[in-house]
Amino acid sequence: MQHTPATKRATPFWRDERFLQLLGQALFLIAVFGFAWIIINNMRTGLQKQGMTLGFSFISGIAGFDIAELPIVYSRSSTYLQAYTVGLLNTLIVSGIGIFFSTILGVILGVARLSKNFLINRLAALYLELMRNMSLLVFLIFWYQGLFLKLPKIKEAIIWFDSVYWTNRGIGIPWGIPTASYPTFQLFLLSGIFLALIVFFSLQAYAKRTGRAPLTSLWSALAFTVVAIVGWLVLPLKPLELSIPFANGLNLSGGKIFSPEFMALTSGLVLYTAAFIGEVVRSGILAVSNGQVEAARALGLNRFQTLRLVVFPQALRVIVPPLTSQYLNLTKNSSLAVAIGYPDMFYVSNTIINQSGRAVEMIAVVMLTYLTFSLITSLFMNWYNAKIKLVER
Repeated sequence: MQHTPATKRATPFWRDERFLQLLGQALFLIAVFGFAWIIINNMRTGLQKQGMTLGFSFISGIAGFDIAELPIVYSRSSTYLQAYTVGLLNTLIVSGIGIFFSTILGVILGVARLSKNFLINRLAALYLELMRNMSLLVFLIFWYQGLFLKLPKIKEAIIWFDSVYWTNRGIGIPWGIPTASYPTFQLFLLSGIFLALIVFFSLQAYAKRTGRAPLTSLWSALAFTVVAIVGWLVLPLKPLELSIPFANGLNLSGGKIFSPEFMALTSGLVLYTAAFIGEVVRSGILAVSNGQVEAARALGLNRFQTLRLVVFPQALRVIVPPLTSQYLNLTKNSSLAVAIGYPDMFYVSNTIINQSGRAVEMIAVVMLTYLTFSLITSLFMNWYNAKIKLVER
């Protein structure tokens, strides 16, 4: 006679590992939302005691203050929203220029740090160590007050080539002033961009089909340049008229005037961030095995060709992720403009808070804006990182 094995008893739910994991996550979410509710409730209670309620209707009120740097049309009669837009654009301009030039300088510093020339190597190492161990706020204040505010006065300005002025009121350079034909010229520029995109994607498809690698970027840039030159020559009136800066009393007029605050902030962020990018580039280059370099030299490639065609394409896979963090840091560090008086987004929002008393709403908007900047930058860099990553077959 056979005996059936005893049926296993089910594990009680309070001892089930899966149930306990779900319970732990649920309790954590409840704690987070509970803490957030307490903070928001306390904030609303405090505002109600002051006779205020949360809302953004104030954003349409009259600003009533001036802003020194104006990328768009703005006056004292403009709204708070327009004022904030000015600060937002100023932040984007500084961040965009800073990212571009800090990347170039960082690559140069990273390569110089690995140079076999003793003097170049040591100078690069000194710069990297000095900048990376310095407070950015202290450096910006020193850079602004110790250099740009110490430039000569208007009457004693340093003039290069009779057209570039260096003064403590700003740096003036020749600039193109739009004429009546400039809107038409913009259509030619848009056509050039469209043609450049067609050339770029066509050459990309050709490279995938044939296995050859044409100079895609070069031909795309050439297509845009040709269309722009044609538009410039065809129009009867030149779309831009050259304006030369000149001294006008105690200020500069004409051309393009870059304020000391703008120059100090932008150049300071470039010099500071480039040191960190230099270390990122150096570590990326060192991550490429020596065998790759030796193989390239065996094929007859010189040092520059080896670096450009062999080392950098492989090093980018290591460089891009930490490089994204440096771009994000530069964008967020631009908020230190308030220390030197440059009207960026944070500076303008502080002025709006002082006049409207809407601290909670404005700080929330600034936080959301910086979060948006970070997410967009991360998405783009993650896309680029996925594009260049090594695909195993």
